[in-house]
Amino acid sequence: MKTIITIIAVLALASVLFFAFNSKKGGSASSTLNPESFKQKHQETPGVVIDVRTKDEFNSGHLALATHNFDVLNGEFQSKLDSLDKSKTYYLYCRSGNRSGQATKLMKEQGFENVFNIGGFGSLANSGLEVE
Repeated sequence: MKTIITIIAVLALASVLFFAFNSKKGGSASSTLNPESFKQKHQETPGVVIDVRTKDEFNSGHLALATHNFDVLNGEFQSKLDSLDKSKTYYLYCRSGNRSGQATKLMKEQGFENVFNIGGFGSLANSGLEVE
């Protein structure tokens, strides 16, 4: 019985350590901003807003703040990383927040420290941000 309890305790501790380590390794939770948090953060720390959707999605409407459209699905985003300044702050969005979450993680893995996933275009537009 003591062996089983010891094994369970060791597994529980290992799980806690695993999740704690991974959350500090560029985890998406600390890098995700809802629209209201983004507005406040962007006022305090202006940065580069990148739309990571396809060209067609971008052309059908995008945030006026978006200075770049680098499609993460076709590899364009990945090819542009070397040309971006790692000391700047970046805010990424897509349709739902999934692709921008993947792009945020990729940038953090490449050494970018100030990168935020600001979610989906619809939520951002509905929060009152200017759309073009």
